[in-house]
Amino acid sequence: MSRKHMGSSIDDFLKEEGIFEESQAQAIKEVVAWQLSQAMKKKKISKARMAALLKTSRSQVDRILDAENDITLSSLQRAAAMVGRRVVINLL
Repeated sequence: MSRKHMGSSIDDFLKEEGIFEESQAQAIKEVVAWQLSQAMKKKKISKARMAALLKTSRSQVDRILDAENDITLSSLQRAAAMVGRRVVINLL
């Protein structure tokens, strides 16, 4: 068994593999999609209702809630507003 990464953090491992930024971006998208989905459940807003509120299609709402898709910041902000949330971005 190789001990190359023994004691390293997951961030160190991902950086060594050259996939840190990609992995971080995917994790962020998954968390945001989950948070939006949970907020919709709490407010009892269906995907069809969300589509009507956003004046878009149900398939667009599916894309917003699917972390595999890239969506625009404005789409995310509009969807968040419909469930009483807002998007906050920080550069660290």
